[in-house]
Amino acid sequence: MDNRNDENLRELIEKFFDPEQAQMYLDDIEKGEQILHNHPAPEPDETLIANIKAEIALNVLPRKATLVKRIAYAVSATAAAVIIIAAINMSLFEKTIEVEPGQGIQVASVFPWESYDIEALHTEVEQIEDELTDLESGRENLNSNNDISEMEMELIVIAGDFWKG
Repeated sequence: MDNRNDENLRELIEKFFDPEQAQMYLDDIEKGEQILHNHPAPEPDETLIANIKAEIALNVLPRKATLVKRIAYAVSATAAAVIIIAAINMSLFEKTIEVEPGQGIQVASVFPWESYDIEALHTEVEQIEDELTDLESGRENLNSNNDISEMEMELIVIAGDFWKG
């Protein structure tokens, strides 16, 4: 593996320098490695290693507790936001009904589109889409320009009725 690393290093250095300079730098690197090999660093004391591990363990525990606290705060904040939004929505749709004794209760639709026949509206929209597609594609199935304005008026009426609810 050392030979492969040496070859890779040689190729890399030769890309940046001419062959004489590359050899000089490779010799310097080799001499530096030899010096490091001849003078190894002293091994750390076992008690020092044990003290470092104990200090790391003491620092890691509070970080885990802090992480758990952060997650708990985030979850509680999210839950509070959901509860507040739900309360606001409930107050918006809340209806008070006053009933005289002996009368039945009639509740109106909360959503405006519940009173419409959705299938009939869907059919009308599809019909209008088909007619507009025919117009855009150049196929003229209409008898005159009056049919175009009549179709536009129908579309305006349908769109307006839908939103009036």
